[in-house]
Amino acid sequence: MTKKITAKDPKPTAERIEQLAQRVLVGDIILPEFQRPFVWKRRQILELLDSIYRNYPIGSALLWESRQELASKRSIADLEVGERSENYPVNYLLDGQQRLSTICGVLYWEPGDPKSVWNVIFDLKTEKFNHIDHNEELPAHQIPLRRLSDPAEYFRKISVIDNVDLRAVADLLFNRFKDYQLPLVTLGDMSINDVAPVFERINSTGTRLTIYDLMRAATWSPEFDLGETIKGIHNSLEIKKFHSFDNKTFLRSLGAASGSDFSSGSIDSLRHLDPDKLHECAEQVKSAAQLAVDFLSTEIGAPRAEALPYANQFAVLTELFRVLPSPDANQLREVKKWFWVTTLSGYFSGWDSGQMATDARAVRAFANAEKDSIEVTAAIPTASLWASKPFRANSAVSKMIALMFGQSTPLDLITGQVIDIDKSLAWSNDKEFHHFFPQAYLSRNGIGTSKANVPGNIVLLTSKSNISISDSAPSAYLNKIIEADGRESLVARLESNLIPEAALESALNDDFDLFLSIRSTHLHVIAEKLAGVGQDGFIEVPSEEMDDSDVDPTE
Repeated sequence: MTKKITAKDPKPTAERIEQLAQRVLVGDIILPEFQRPFVWKRRQILELLDSIYRNYPIGSALLWESRQELASKRSIADLEVGERSENYPVNYLLDGQQRLSTICGVLYWEPGDPKSVWNVIFDLKTEKFNHIDHNEELPAHQIPLRRLSDPAEYFRKISVIDNVDLRAVADLLFNRFKDYQLPLVTLGDMSINDVAPVFERINSTGTRLTIYDLMRAATWSPEFDLGETIKGIHNSLEIKKFHSFDNKTFLRSLGAASGSDFSSGSIDSLRHLDPDKLHECAEQVKSAAQLAVDFLSTEIGAPRAEALPYANQFAVLTELFRVLPSPDANQLREVKKWFWVTTLSGYFSGWDSGQMATDARAVRAFANAEKDSIEVTAAIPTASLWASKPFRANSAVSKMIALMFGQSTPLDLITGQVIDIDKSLAWSNDKEFHHFFPQAYLSRNGIGTSKANVPGNIVLLTSKSNISISDSAPSAYLNKIIEADGRESLVARLESNLIPEAALESALNDDFDLFLSIRSTHLHVIAEKLAGVGQDGFIEVPSEEMDDSDVDPTE
């Protein structure tokens, strides 16, 4: 039986590259907003041009012929593109952006910045393409590629060349760029959900099309641009250093603000809202996000977004403050407990769509005074957590101890000066976090990195103090502090770093195992107190069952 051809079937053709470039510039071929910016290096630009000149294949381009009105770019290769046609369908470019951008850029560049990547010449003598960094007059044998877009000007410029061989090369260059054809495949008018996996599969950069990219395209209208909206939310949080959450975090909040929950399904449902409703939700999220930042700064001591153990905590807090913008003292206390419980338990490391729906209901029940607390089923690990999990910047348990430091105004062990907790919690580097028992010292004594690099062995030190300690045994550098400043001063500095005096003797005896046991128990007592553990609904499980990685869950 013969297969029936449908409008959605790919339609392969071939088209001259000059004509394709013209179609882009007049708005017949459109770059959707979910396409990434131009990323090619100068070498790649020259290699593509050389391939065209030598008539080598350069791959194909993929268009999506669609009646959907999606957000599109207003320029390509620093060139303004024409207004897109009011008649639909239109052609969205899915694959071939870098190549078509290069062709448009070099052929239609208007001299401006001489260091532009589009300022390319072809040397007739060497038959090589090169970038130049000036707009001055060139020798006749060096031809700016932009001349190829104007045949009359091109041949006027080369008419002064007497050398027959060079004229032949110039003719070949012109004909190659006029006649070179690019294979073109056009997809029919399928839905954006259907075309997304096609785009992901063929995307030459290997970068997946994200849900944010899809939703920006799917919700776009002349009255609403999701990209600009979320950019506005980012900007409103920048002054307090909470602008670096990824876009999906705010999409989750928008999904919840629309009356649903935090799941991808709820995010996808945003496409069905009219622009007025989308604007309303966005304004609510923007205001609530600012309240969530105030809470995190003042009540938790988190000075910036990077300090949060889980980005999804921010999405939930935003929904909470959207529904409950002015919590009373008792409600604030419960919200703080919720934050520490979800951090200590690693709750968000396995956040699935069922939990997202449950949490949205729990937040609203609490905000509407139907419940006295934000109900969450959390499994609390044992104190061995602090001695078993690796200390690293993207670890929730590491970020928790850092936030706990922030609650205690930590002092440098050597100098007694106050540590800049804001700088430490930026997590741009870990120069402030150091090992109380130096790793090199432990290594000499047969204790490997996996046991040495744990939260229970971490304190805050200035880089200068860390250098002075180097690989010393704790007994050596601690006794120096006692001799210089007295035991009482040392105890105060240790306690500011969440090390109890009970652990001091084990450190003076260089007993790492005992120190780690005492310190881990102490840290756990502090963490449980912050989380309000002991109430109904919280159970203890072995810490090995906790996954503390800070990644978005797979739904």
